[in-house]
Amino acid sequence: MKRLELFGVQGIGEVHAGARLGQIICDGCLSQAIELADNDLLVVAQKIVSKAEGRTVRLDEVKPSERARQLAQELDKDPALVEVILGESRKVIRTGGRALIVETHHGFVCANAGVDQSNVGLGQVALLPRDPDRSARQIRDEIQRLTGKSVGVIISDSFGRAWRIGTVDVAVGIAGMKAIKDERGSQDHHGYELKAAVAAVADEVAAAAELVMGKRDGVPVVIVRGYQLEKKEDGSVRELLRPEAEDLFR
Repeated sequence: MKRLELFGVQGIGEVHAGARLGQIICDGCLSQAIELADNDLLVVAQKIVSKAEGRTVRLDEVKPSERARQLAQELDKDPALVEVILGESRKVIRTGGRALIVETHHGFVCANAGVDQSNVGLGQVALLPRDPDRSARQIRDEIQRLTGKSVGVIISDSFGRAWRIGTVDVAVGIAGMKAIKDERGSQDHHGYELKAAVAAVADEVAAAAELVMGKRDGVPVVIVRGYQLEKKEDGSVRELLRPEAEDLFR
């Protein structure tokens, strides 16, 4: 029987700059008597990665530029927040209502450059990790060193979608796995050759894990067991980025 299991790692608590997330995750598993296994996938919330890497900013220490002030007035946003978003952006894609859609320095197209005010304390914001793939590799390497187990790691965050209402967790960094499953050229059970069968498996796993994490449940790490992991040592979230020439929304 095909079976997929998801275990939330609880009791991790507040994460501070300089924290070793691999060690924290292993300690959390130990406290819940969870033994990691080869080929487990660990989905780690971006927020604790950013906190551990010191990627937080106090808004009262930010001096807004004139451009930030103008955009803030148009969008009814805090000028300091807009300045932080602009600093995390390669370019602004679209504005309207209260939305500021940008392309980040990573190449992600998303709202507010992933800058988030929740669960970081009043007057502060969290930024995306500078290099989420590297962050995922560091967590993976430390877990392997501590446990001897070969796992995959996904760093996840909530993104909106152009075609549908609501946010869904997606992968913003990966390690030890392929980000996509490409079955183009194979045939279905009726002999039809598949032409568009490219699944964003890292995003699918991240979305499934978010059902266990929740937004306020204090579960920043989820172990996914039973997924047939296709290993790739140099796997990268960049595999999921659509080239601008193919993006109908830009």
